[in-house]
Amino acid sequence: MSDTKLLPPAIILCTLNAKYIHASLGLRYLLANMSRHGSATLADRTEIIEFTLARNTQDMVDELIGKLGPELPGQAQVIGLGVYIWNVSQTTELVRQLKAQRPALKIVLGGPEVSHEAETQNIVNLADHVISGWGDLSFPKLCVALFNGPKPLMKMIQGEQPPMDQIALPYQAFTDEDLAHRVLYVEASRGCPFKCEFCLSSLDKTAWAFDLAPFLEEMRTLYNRGARNFKFVDRTFNLKIETSAQILQFFLDRLSSKSSEGLLVHFEVIPDHLPDRLKVLIAQFPPGVLQFEVGIQTFNEEVQQRISRRQDNQKTEENLRWLLTSSNAHLHTDLIFGLPGESIESFALGFDRLLALGPQEIQLGILKRLRGTPLSRHTENFGMVYDVHPPYGVQQTKDVDAATLQRFTHLAKYWDLIANSGRFKKTLPLILKPHPPQSSPFWSFMALSDSLWTSFQKTYGLSPEALVDALFEYLTHECDFSFAHVRELLLQDYLQSGARGRPRCLATERLPLGGQSKESLAASNAAPVPIRKTLRERQDRHA
Repeated sequence: MSDTKLLPPAIILCTLNAKYIHASLGLRYLLANMSRHGSATLADRTEIIEFTLARNTQDMVDELIGKLGPELPGQAQVIGLGVYIWNVSQTTELVRQLKAQRPALKIVLGGPEVSHEAETQNIVNLADHVISGWGDLSFPKLCVALFNGPKPLMKMIQGEQPPMDQIALPYQAFTDEDLAHRVLYVEASRGCPFKCEFCLSSLDKTAWAFDLAPFLEEMRTLYNRGARNFKFVDRTFNLKIETSAQILQFFLDRLSSKSSEGLLVHFEVIPDHLPDRLKVLIAQFPPGVLQFEVGIQTFNEEVQQRISRRQDNQKTEENLRWLLTSSNAHLHTDLIFGLPGESIESFALGFDRLLALGPQEIQLGILKRLRGTPLSRHTENFGMVYDVHPPYGVQQTKDVDAATLQRFTHLAKYWDLIANSGRFKKTLPLILKPHPPQSSPFWSFMALSDSLWTSFQKTYGLSPEALVDALFEYLTHECDFSFAHVRELLLQDYLQSGARGRPRCLATERLPLGGQSKESLAASNAAPVPIRKTLRERQDRHA
């Protein structure tokens, strides 16, 4: 062990993750490249510290400064921070307190949120240096200058994009604890050749692939160390079929051993590009291994053209149908509401079209104005109004008023709780069944969403029992479905979910629940307050 490794770190790489299970790939790239493009001495004195958004700011300041140790004359101390749309507010406050407590500390920012429109951001004003774009080379070089000179004069530094073979791969920086408890983000390529205007990847000229042989060797090492959860962040995994095929074959080969239990591989795929060679490989995976994230975003061809999104809708449907009928892949599909020129009626048609195909998940997102994207060119013509605070969600457009945006926001949250959670598989078809005046599944769920919001006035903190009772109330009283039929569906879903509470609407059933009979459940809920009354009381309180 070198003497420098016995010293406190001089450089800390830090970010605020949304959850503990997320392990920052960007920080590990910087660490891996510190020796190659900085110096071995600095690499030995560089450390990664990750927090979550829930962490108290002063606690983070204390930990970071405590890790660095006391200031020494003539010796620099650097904290590099990854800044993203989800953590910029908390990171701004962290930088403010760090600089207040230790003014000489050098704060270097990087990440997509500070790579564009930097001059308008408070966090940029507080920091010493900002690297926009790629930081693999630029951050180590900046650190060398801060420690050894000549001292950098520029605050804003345009990141240098090197040839891909000049970037050291980061996977050895994942610890055993990372492998055991966290999602491993990996990438076989960067960039994207498509120009969808809501996405930062639209600024890329193309996609750049890492050399496949060393990449797969790193994957083999991770697997042998015990990694079983691989999430590829490539924007276009199935862009180059030869590469995609070799990666799929790599994981198929792992499945031949008994040690493959728990293997899960996640890819983002282009929905209209699935040639037979990939289908042959995909069809060989057993259930529970492959997960595909499929960005549909919109089926409206006029909107697709307006935002420069090239997508063959017919081919997309054909490929999704094949995946759902001829493979075991789990499909996580995405739709975005609020795109310029998209009305709620147009979106409803697209939702129903996607729902009819039967993907396991439909993620309903609200359009966000990411800094630097070409989407801003539509702001005036389509009356696009965005929140000035992160994550900069659209608040209204020429085609969608603010009230409708709010209704949809509630719907998206309830959709996650009821549909995407998988807790109401038996009941969901009844919920989505068109019934006058609702004309389609989308509008049926919108009616439910409106009712739930009226009752609860929130979309979070709802227990499974509260949802079961609310669904029973809605389906029997608002939709006039049979009490016995609704109760039976909800009972099956509740038992299957593993929940063991006491929904009032199930209290009189005489079926097993958690090892106890429903007779005992009924006894424990003697003379329950009618569901309709309790919900109406909530409505009265919020009127």
